[in-house]
Amino acid sequence: MLDAIIVGAGQAGLTMGYYLKQEGYNFLLLEAGNRIGDSWRNRYDSLQLFTPREYSSLPGMIVKGEGKGFPCKDEMATYLEEYARYFTLPIQLQTEVLKIKKEKEIFELHTPTEILQAKKVVIATGGFQQPYIPSFSQHLSSHIFQIHSSQYKSPSKIPKGKVLVVGGGNSGMQIAVELAKTHEVTISIGHPLTFLPLHLFRKSIFNWLEKLGLLYAEVNTKRGKWFQKRKDPIFGFEGKELIRNGVIKLEKKVVSASENNIMFQNGGTYSAESIIWSTGFIQNYKWIEIEKAVNENGFPNHVRGISPVKGLYYIGLPWQSQRGSALICGVGKDAAYLLSEIKKIDQ
Repeated sequence: MLDAIIVGAGQAGLTMGYYLKQEGYNFLLLEAGNRIGDSWRNRYDSLQLFTPREYSSLPGMIVKGEGKGFPCKDEMATYLEEYARYFTLPIQLQTEVLKIKKEKEIFELHTPTEILQAKKVVIATGGFQQPYIPSFSQHLSSHIFQIHSSQYKSPSKIPKGKVLVVGGGNSGMQIAVELAKTHEVTISIGHPLTFLPLHLFRKSIFNWLEKLGLLYAEVNTKRGKWFQKRKDPIFGFEGKELIRNGVIKLEKKVVSASENNIMFQNGGTYSAESIIWSTGFIQNYKWIEIEKAVNENGFPNHVRGISPVKGLYYIGLPWQSQRGSALICGVGKDAAYLLSEIKKIDQ
């Protein structure tokens, strides 16, 4: 019988493991992937974080390299792997949790090969689980190359011709900027864009966000509520300049599709050889078969990561308790808080 099982060994799960290890808990991390860090390692080739290294570390171990520089995706993957090794965190790889049940006071976690039991469970699968592509994409011709942004690797893997990037988050914009060097690119965005510089007066924008109380703004404060109503900004001005100069064409939100054409919200149409859907992810918690664990919308039922189900916790969710909850720089705050609550129950 384990004291705790953490489902997911990404940045959130590893951080929770770090804190449990410090307190001597008997626990296990379950990770569906083949290697620690694969969630970063498998992203597109040129991916670079927009958070500098000084804001890209987990508790107890600093990311190597110049603090004001920006780590690449392979650097982050290696860092997470080294983090797990350095703190000798108990991890079982290639282990998918198919369902979780609770019998009396014991949690049962069903995997393809065994049933594990624990007194507590921390769900650390995060907010980026299943790629979402609108169902109307199926109406497009099979001749049009379509992938989700999570499948994108490099411009050389995209067929020649016009490319439509659907979605204007940081990933969508970074992909559009890279493709603009080799392809004719249009980006479709359903909301006004806000761009922030990576640096301001020789300091990282994250230094300023922290000083202004925005980086870690708590969910129920006036500042936090204001921030939640706004779309995430695009970090860096490269995309802004390419749009301004007409190198990247800007279109309204995509609302439907038919054979060879995409239809926009303003009634316009567009035909492209390739479409990259940077349309986010769907959270799936149907495998948690415990009453009150998720709400009627299928999202985790929690307050600051604490479930109404005794012994069940969540970590790594967007706005779990504050703006940085889903960021590598902020997940430690939530893990420390959850540990304090776990210790209260055990006293």
